[in-house]
Amino acid sequence: MSREKIATGRAYEGKVLHGAGVVVTGRTLYTSGLTSRDAEGNIVGKGDIAAQIRQAFTNLGDVLRAAGADYAKVVKYTIYVTDIDAYLREGRNARPFMVDKPSSTLVEVRRLADPDLRVEVEAVAALD
Repeated sequence: MSREKIATGRAYEGKVLHGAGVVVTGRTLYTSGLTSRDAEGNIVGKGDIAAQIRQAFTNLGDVLRAAGADYAKVVKYTIYVTDIDAYLREGRNARPFMVDKPSSTLVEVRRLADPDLRVEVEAVAALD
């Protein structure tokens, strides 16, 4: 797989966790939206967006590993949250998973599949 980061040269690009764009070649993994459910399907971190961020990205990591990939292979995240201000305050919990500045979209939605869920993450990853 080849990976080329796209940058526009704008000053803010050095301050954010994501890049402007990524060009890749090869096979591609598209994940479903992953939430903060544990292996039994229970919601982790009810009312705690930081815990939900960590659990959702951990669950995403399980999918990546099952496909033979890791966070460094992610070229695009889409993150849905029910409270964008809370996510921006606790977004540092996503930092360990934002490897090599993938493209990213953050969207606030009215609600997710369960009213106790506050974060849902999906990814596109380039596979070898």
